[in-house]
Amino acid sequence: MAFTMLLITILFISVIQVAIPFLIKRTVVFGVTIPYEQASHPMLQSYKRKYAILTFLVGIAVMISYILGNQSGMEETKLVLFGMISLFVVLLTSLSLYFYFHYKTMKLKGREEWFRGVKQVRVADLALRSKDEMLPSYVHLIPSLITVMLIILSAQLFDQLPNQIPTHWGPNGQPDAFTDKSWMSVISLPLILFIFQTMFFGINYYTKRSGIKLNAANVTSAKLRQLRLRKYTSWFLFITNILLTILFSFLQLNLLYENLFNDSVLMLVPFAFFAIILAGALGLAIKVGKVDSDLEGTLVMDHTKKQESVDEDRYWKGGLIYFNPNDPSIFVEKRFGIGYTINLANPIGYLILFLPVALILLIQFTI
Repeated sequence: MAFTMLLITILFISVIQVAIPFLIKRTVVFGVTIPYEQASHPMLQSYKRKYAILTFLVGIAVMISYILGNQSGMEETKLVLFGMISLFVVLLTSLSLYFYFHYKTMKLKGREEWFRGVKQVRVADLALRSKDEMLPSYVHLIPSLITVMLIILSAQLFDQLPNQIPTHWGPNGQPDAFTDKSWMSVISLPLILFIFQTMFFGINYYTKRSGIKLNAANVTSAKLRQLRLRKYTSWFLFITNILLTILFSFLQLNLLYENLFNDSVLMLVPFAFFAIILAGALGLAIKVGKVDSDLEGTLVMDHTKKQESVDEDRYWKGGLIYFNPNDPSIFVEKRFGIGYTINLANPIGYLILFLPVALILLIQFTI
C-alpha cells in the first residue's frame, strides 16, 4: 500500500509540474510579469517546452527507478525511504529548472524592454464581488461539532482504555507505536483536527476578503479566472475539511473501540482519503488553469498594446515569495502553481498558517 501511494504521488507531482507553465496566467511566465502581447513570444514558449520536457524525463526516470527498487525485493522501510527521496528529487529538479528559466525570462524581459512606453494601470470591478461564489466561512466550523462530540466520547471512555495508546499504524493496519495513556494522548487527534478546522476557517475568511486582481490587458478572461479560482479553491478547502474530519474520526474511533475496524479497512480509508485529495487537486488545476492561460487557445479580446497591469515583480522574491506591505490582501494567487500564497508582509498570514503548525507540534511533544 505504501509503495502504491508513493508511486501515485510521484506520478501526480510529475504531471502537475510538467503542466504548470501552461496553466498559470499568460502574463506571468516563470514568476515574471510580461505584457499580454508577449505571451506567444517564441523564446518564452521555448522555455516552457524545455522545462516541461526535462521535468517529464526526470519524472519518468524516477518512477522507473522506484518500480525497479520494489521489484528487487527491497525491504519496506527502505522502499518507503527510497520513495520519499525519489519524490524529493522530482521536486528539487523542477524547482531548479524553475529558477533557471526564471532567470532567463528576467534577462529576456530586461533586454527587450517590454514595458518601455507602456501605460501600467490597476483594474478594479466593484460589481465582481456580487458574482463571487466562494463558500461562506462558517461552513468550515460545522464539522467541528463532530470534533466536540469525539472529545466528549473520549472523556467518557477514558477509564476503559488500556494503559498503552497506539499512536501510529503500519502499512498492514496494525499499530506499531504506542505511548502511555494520558488525557493529551487520548484527545490529541480531535485537538489536532479542531486546529485544522479553525485554520481552514481562517484561510477561507481572509481569502474572501482579499483583493481580486485583474489583468488590464485581458479583463474578460481575468474575471473568469479569478471567479473560478476563488470558487473552486473554496470548495476544495471545504472538501478537504470534510475528508480530514472523516479520517480523524475514523482513527479516533479505532483508538476508543479496539478491533472496531479490520486491517483491510484500516489500510483502505487513508488510501481513499489520499486518492480523493489528489483527484480534487487535479480538478482544481484543470478548472482554473484552462482560463487566461496557454490552454485557452488564441490570445483574446480586449487587450491593448498601450495598457498593461502594473509590473509587481519587485514584490515577488524569486517569483515565489510575495512581500508587499502596500497590499492589504493576505492571500494572493500564486505565480507558479494553482492556488494561493500568503503576503508575508501581513502578520495575520503568519497567524493563520504558522500558529496552527506550532500548536500541532506542541501537542505532539506533550504526548
